[in-house]
Amino acid sequence: MADVSTATAAPHAHQHVSVNRPNPVSVGTIVWLASELMFFAGLFAMYFTVRAVMPADEWALEADKLNLTFAAINTTVLVLSSVTCQMGVWAAERFQPVRTGSIFQVNRWGMNEWMTLTFLMGAFFIGGQIFEYAELVEHGVSISSTPYGSVFYITTGFHGLHVVGGLIAFLFLLGRSFSAKNFGHHEATTAIVTSYYWHFVDVVWIALFFVIYILR
Repeated sequence: MADVSTATAAPHAHQHVSVNRPNPVSVGTIVWLASELMFFAGLFAMYFTVRAVMPADEWALEADKLNLTFAAINTTVLVLSSVTCQMGVWAAERFQPVRTGSIFQVNRWGMNEWMTLTFLMGAFFIGGQIFEYAELVEHGVSISSTPYGSVFYITTGFHGLHVVGGLIAFLFLLGRSFSAKNFGHHEATTAIVTSYYWHFVDVVWIALFFVIYILR
């Protein structure tokens, strides 16, 4: 009886135990984004420092030249682009690079369609930011006009550069998807880490929008 129970238990003692290890690309991206977070923390610190030493009436005079309505629309487009980006990620995780139906059947879109839409929305945001810069310059707010102008263009400008970096990442992602013979884990991982970066850029802009446009 003891021999039988021992023989039965033996296979369990030698069963293979699988361990789910984190994806090193995803971990590396998260660590890098943490360093980027510290960079933007420095920009926020600069902004609040200048605001603290600049006369309140002069600061308010410059802040009143901002177009809150236009900035809110531009911000909404960028925030919604995070939604379309995540939809693209879910399609990538299903290993669905392209749509399986009509272009008007959004529920059957693949990663390429969702990420292309995200790219266009990000490009719209950058175009809106350039338009806003041109409008502010016409009203006398330039990077060298006042301390307010300096911190405004530096904080929003560096964020804009990060958005451009995200647009380049989307182009790389789409190019890799189109060139891949078989859409697999590598392409899906690229989509996931690109979405990490894009969500990060969106969250930073929400904070910037609140500080610059709402918290007068």
